[in-house]
Amino acid sequence: MPAPPSRILLIRLRLIGDVVFTTPLLGALKRAFPAAHLTYLVERAAEPVVAAHPHIDELIVIDKSRGWRRLRDDARLALRLRRARFDLVLDLHGGPRSAWLALATAAPTRIGYDIQGRRGFYTRRVHRPRGLHPRHSVLNQWDLLEAIDGWPAVPPDPAQDAVSMAGDPAAEASATAKLAAAGVEPDAAVIVVHVSAGNPFRRWPEPAFIRLVTGLAAAASDRRLVLSSGPSDRAAADRIAAAARQVLGPEAARRIVDCGELNLAELRAVIVRSRLFVGGDTGPLHVAATTSTPVVGIYGPTLDARSAPWRDRRIPTAAVYVDHLPCRPCDQRVCAPGDFRCLTTLQPETVLAAAERLLARSLP
Repeated sequence: MPAPPSRILLIRLRLIGDVVFTTPLLGALKRAFPAAHLTYLVERAAEPVVAAHPHIDELIVIDKSRGWRRLRDDARLALRLRRARFDLVLDLHGGPRSAWLALATAAPTRIGYDIQGRRGFYTRRVHRPRGLHPRHSVLNQWDLLEAIDGWPAVPPDPAQDAVSMAGDPAAEASATAKLAAAGVEPDAAVIVVHVSAGNPFRRWPEPAFIRLVTGLAAAASDRRLVLSSGPSDRAAADRIAAAARQVLGPEAARRIVDCGELNLAELRAVIVRSRLFVGGDTGPLHVAATTSTPVVGIYGPTLDARSAPWRDRRIPTAAVYVDHLPCRPCDQRVCAPGDFRCLTTLQPETVLAAAERLLARSLP
């Protein structure tokens, strides 16, 4: 029987949510190979997800560069990876750059997806069905583990192999200070509503968010709503907050608080402190899934079967979407009907009802 791997490299480039979905593999690898040195290669934007992960021995963070700088940076990185002498590499991404970096390691075992044009970069290839099948992303990643020699044929358990992100004490202190400065009392029922998405195919309309936020704030005087967004959507969050305050009137308007800019680690700290998170199928929703806070996910062109919170199923979670649309799910390149109906026809009352159900279940 082959010797167990001693130096393992995982490669996952790009988006925050995609990196979150790889975290169940980290604990599984450490259980199977407790003596192995585990290195993770990730891009800068998703660094906070794995920066303090207890199962990662070494983190390699790369920046996005272009043109000749990309060629220079990748050549230097390739040399570094080859010198590390990994004996097992898992390409969790499958893109051209990650496949080339896996090949550059010269590791004797390189496992990746069986994608045309990149098959020769790996020593072992795993089939990945084409199309948007209702199968969770964690399971798709887990398939790569099963190509390792001697890997136990045991499916992942969301309770044991949940997505994870370590807390950051400095971010927790900063988030606590920002909540206090915004007038949030220690016993307030905080609700986080994430109102933006980097992908326009996943962006619920602003008027819908205004109605949702207004309904949540009006329902109980102890609620404090934090509207989060990406940096490029801060103006949208401000517009939604201002419109909701105007509807609520002076007394109830203070229930919508302004905590300013929150980085990813601070946002997670606020979510941990909250009674509920509501947001679209974006990175912050998947960060919320690393906590025990109830989550309402808004799914437009995507399927909750692929990207719902992967965690203990006893934690209250709800998925809301418009069913029975022939164009859903889609590849999010072109809206065939042209009106983004998977989101524009999703009624705020539907999301509000789901939120209230989860809030009722999570009362202390």
